[in-house]
Amino acid sequence: MDQIINIYCDESCHLENDGNKVMVLGAVWCPFEKKDEIFKRIREIKKVHNISPFFEAKWIKVSEGKVDFYNALIDYFFDNQDLHFRTLVIPDKSILKHDEFKQDHDTWYYKMYFNMLKVVIDPHRKNRIFMDIKDTRSSDKMKKLHEVLCNDRYDFNKDIIEIIQTVRSHEIEIMQLTDLLIGAVSYINRGLNGSKGKLEVIENIKRKSKYSLRLSTYLKESKFNIFVWHPRETF
Repeated sequence: MDQIINIYCDESCHLENDGNKVMVLGAVWCPFEKKDEIFKRIREIKKVHNISPFFEAKWIKVSEGKVDFYNALIDYFFDNQDLHFRTLVIPDKSILKHDEFKQDHDTWYYKMYFNMLKVVIDPHRKNRIFMDIKDTRSSDKMKKLHEVLCNDRYDFNKDIIEIIQTVRSHEIEIMQLTDLLIGAVSYINRGLNGSKGKLEVIENIKRKSKYSLRLSTYLKESKFNIFVWHPRETF
């Protein structure tokens, strides 16, 4: 178990009563020994497009004026064989009936993260999971998720899932890729179409992945994996 896999996770519209039906969880992962090379290349792409290396590339910042830059990031993701993405899409979290399953929204949230990550985690390698800080409860969520994942794998010594750690996305370039990709998936699944720049980036992702971004891919799809979750499929 010498090789280490770094997994960078993010989420969109994850709160129970945030007014958005669609919720998206996602992760980009790569070998640990490749991360610095990837960080450096993303900074180089920023420089080519006259963007500060400290600029935080995020889906919310995608605009028509920066579409070439964001498409360059998308091209780099698909051209780099060391980078992989998986996302879990919940089309309508407003229809969930937590009471019937004797759970609250937080418990369900951990189940969804587990469903997203169980395909990503490699049992033959050490896995290090990094999560974007969202709120003051991020640390507690991280500890609980680590416990749930380790218990499922009988990984009581944390040999497989070595750490789960919160980070700030503006400091981690690969986390910015995660935000960009789940943002695109969320945008199209929410039926939004008000930004020409965002739609251009989505079309690029669709061309590169050969997927509509609205349907589940094959489970073993390793580059751009999508799982559209419905309550009846799990329960």
